[in-house]
Amino acid sequence: MWPEDNKYKQMAYIINKTDGTAITTITDGTVDNTTSVQLFGKSFSGFGEGLNENLVKLLENSASTSAPSAPLKGELWFDTSTAQLKVYNGTSFEPSAGAKSQNSAPTTPSAGDLWHDSGNDQLYVYTGSAFQLVGPVFTAGQTLSGWKIETLASAGGNKVVSSMFAGNTRVAILSKEDFTPSVTQTGFAAVKAGFTLNSTLGAVFDGTSTQANQILVSGTSNTSSTVIAGGNFLRSDVADTTTGALTVDTDSGIIIGGSQELTVTVASNNVTIAQTSEDKDMKFTVNDGGTTKTPLQLTGADGGVDITGDLTIVGNLNVSGAYNYTSSNIVEYTDTFLKVNTGGSEADAGLIVETGDTDDARIFYDVSANVWSAGHGQSYSQVIRLADAVVDGNSAKEKVLKTTAAGLVTVTNVSLAAVGSAITSTSSVSVPTTGQVVTFVNRFKQVATTDPSDSDGVDGDFYFVREA
Repeated sequence: MWPEDNKYKQMAYIINKTDGTAITTITDGTVDNTTSVQLFGKSFSGFGEGLNENLVKLLENSASTSAPSAPLKGELWFDTSTAQLKVYNGTSFEPSAGAKSQNSAPTTPSAGDLWHDSGNDQLYVYTGSAFQLVGPVFTAGQTLSGWKIETLASAGGNKVVSSMFAGNTRVAILSKEDFTPSVTQTGFAAVKAGFTLNSTLGAVFDGTSTQANQILVSGTSNTSSTVIAGGNFLRSDVADTTTGALTVDTDSGIIIGGSQELTVTVASNNVTIAQTSEDKDMKFTVNDGGTTKTPLQLTGADGGVDITGDLTIVGNLNVSGAYNYTSSNIVEYTDTFLKVNTGGSEADAGLIVETGDTDDARIFYDVSANVWSAGHGQSYSQVIRLADAVVDGNSAKEKVLKTTAAGLVTVTNVSLAAVGSAITSTSSVSVPTTGQVVTFVNRFKQVATTDPSDSDGVDGDFYFVREA
């Protein structure tokens, strides 16, 4: 080849990137597909068509559902499946800018990507791991809910407040000062410094409070078993009433009275009800037909117990001291027996009747002789029972006699001092006295040999007539 022909000698193209790095070498007459566009070597015959296609691809940013197969860092690609313009960061294609507006979150987001949730009308930002809500805090379906900064007009000038909404209804207003809105605000005739609730909603604070300055006692309707209206609490500054049981869970108990006269306390499970004022009484009263009566009184001056009215005792009455009955009325008992010396050791016991002197009369059971005795002046003898009497006075002398079943009595002798009259009845069973016997003997007349005449005696005389 002649030297002048060297200017026609073919040379390969070395294609460099913006930073000077060689990306490929193109041989003359060839086309290179190392990148997303075709690169032509010198004297490539079909470069016109390929060049034009490259220009179109650049115009549409390789619009396709698939990313370019050989992208370069900084290359743009319009993702037709998501309708986003993306840029290649050297590793993957990322959205170039703007927010994606659709119902569901993008499936291949990058940190910083914005997504407009078109269904709920909310904006999210991708943190690199998840979409974080930017706002608003409520969805389109929930309508205005949460805090909203507002300016409300008043006679004292505009007031900046924080209003809390729920479902597009203002529930409360947070303000730094008291004021009255000059434009009607439903449920807020006046706004207080602090937190004011909407009066038309019956809104309440529901939760746990550690401290409150005041409690509203105008209501008594409980909203639940655990939320109690203020009017149902017992007050200490006025007289009050409770319909439930009152429990004082301390041994110090209850103290009542202007001078704390009455106390109810507990010690070792023993209950003490005390009247603490010196020499003052503890009275128990009742309403008897409209009249106040005091059936029981504990007297402070002497420590005694006064009972007025009938006393009914169901059970035993045990008295360790003397029993005094000052009334002249007869003491009556409905029980059939009166028992003494119950539970005591063997001892004489009975009934003593006080008399004018010191020799009281008494009837008692003599436990040493096992007999009942009675007497006066410390001289007592056995009270005879039928069982103590005998029918044979000869074998059991100095005993009380009784007849046998046949009506007979046996004695050693009988001494009668009475002077009786004549026995005139043949049916009399009386024991004849000495006088009766003498009278009977006097009726026996002298012996004679002749019959007596009518003038010789009286009716009932006996005559002995001897034979001549």
